[in-house]
Amino acid sequence: MTEPVEYDVVVVGAGPVGENLADRARAAGLSTAVVESELVGGECSYWACMPSKALLRPAIAHADARRTTGLSQSVQGLDAEAVLAGRDGHASHWKDDGQVGWLDSIGARLYRGQGRLHGPKKVVVDGPEGEHHSLTARHAVAVCTGSRAVLPDIPGLVGAKAWTSREATSSPRVPGRLAVVGGGVVGVEMATAYQALGSQVTLVVRGGGLLPRMEPFVGEHVAKSLAEGGAQIRLNTSVTSVERSDGAGPVTLVLDDGERIEADEVLIATGRAPRTDDIGLETVGLEPGSWLSVDDSCRVEGIDWLYAVGDVNHRALLTHQGKYQARIAGAAIGARAHRVPLLESDRWGAHAATADHAAVPQVVFTDPEAAAVGLSLAEAEAAGHRVRAVDYDLSSVAGASLYCDGYRGRARMVVDLDQEILLGVTFVGPGVGELLHSATVAVAGEVPIDRLWHAVPSYPTISEVWLRLLESYRG
Repeated sequence: MTEPVEYDVVVVGAGPVGENLADRARAAGLSTAVVESELVGGECSYWACMPSKALLRPAIAHADARRTTGLSQSVQGLDAEAVLAGRDGHASHWKDDGQVGWLDSIGARLYRGQGRLHGPKKVVVDGPEGEHHSLTARHAVAVCTGSRAVLPDIPGLVGAKAWTSREATSSPRVPGRLAVVGGGVVGVEMATAYQALGSQVTLVVRGGGLLPRMEPFVGEHVAKSLAEGGAQIRLNTSVTSVERSDGAGPVTLVLDDGERIEADEVLIATGRAPRTDDIGLETVGLEPGSWLSVDDSCRVEGIDWLYAVGDVNHRALLTHQGKYQARIAGAAIGARAHRVPLLESDRWGAHAATADHAAVPQVVFTDPEAAAVGLSLAEAEAAGHRVRAVDYDLSSVAGASLYCDGYRGRARMVVDLDQEILLGVTFVGPGVGELLHSATVAVAGEVPIDRLWHAVPSYPTISEVWLRLLESYRG
């Protein structure tokens, strides 16, 4: 064990969340160490956001081209080998030199290895070459270790070498037949990508629809598109066992109705768990493997020096939301270190991650795209708000008809009738991901409906749906 080294802040986990927190801590003038057991850049850079969207972008562009007059007759199939090579490039070929260089440029010290808490404000690091480091934080330790895919307890699954999101986003080949278990974001995005690359896809979903956390019509649009592309979708169905000989060859899924589905690979996309099982939580009185409960500055409840930022606090398992939390937490750590009062009374101030509750945006990169921010109608009603949902058929907007032939989509805004502000907005349709930030600004800014009336959308764009929604609300 080397001599203990002191820093103002020690960050455990160097994904986008840890990187952003380190950046904000350094901007506040605090010395910062960052500990990472895998690749600097984390899940998002190598096994999630970047590689998955690199697989999906050609699929969406190809679908749009096939629906565009003058292009549809000349569009060929995707070059799967080229798409996979492009994906590899966007994942930096699973090398983190560039991101290591960025950490160095902000003055953060990187320690490679498994970091574990070792009592209050202490982190020990077991390095890849057997070296050991002891780090002490003067002000804060931030746990930014993210989450991992969960494999359900299904007989035969462990030996079947099932894919998780990591294998799906990094596979060097396209399987002829892909079975996907789960109808959430990972399941539908990977079904979209691999179907476009040539796989025969079967989706097995325990619930009654896809993307259950969004408005019900979103999943209906996505399911219809996948089915039209040849996917088989089994709703309200569970897998009771998985069969595969020695983890090689075809894999067979046995469903609860007795149906047997054979595939070349099976992707399990049924949930996430926090990566907190081996980081020494027990040394500070916390339960290993648990989600960490935090306040709005992302400080762990009951421990004034420990922060949990990103997926580990279970507030919003999205990269951009974790980065937002990191900016908030970094500012709070800096303020507390310099004995500057926090703006705790301002729910939209610099030290409160209020958007985690009120304005979480998400784009699902399927065909059609799905995009939502804030509360769905059901969530708003369950929270006790007096609300009204206003819907509009996106295909009726001039910009949509120009975007592609046979455009299909829908928009909804959820209006708080007492305050006359938007609590949530949802879009589904080609290209709607780029509409979402305007909705996010309206929801996070609590912009009054009367003021939104003066935000004039350009013609002829799909954004003109805002005018139609407001007209429908006013009557």
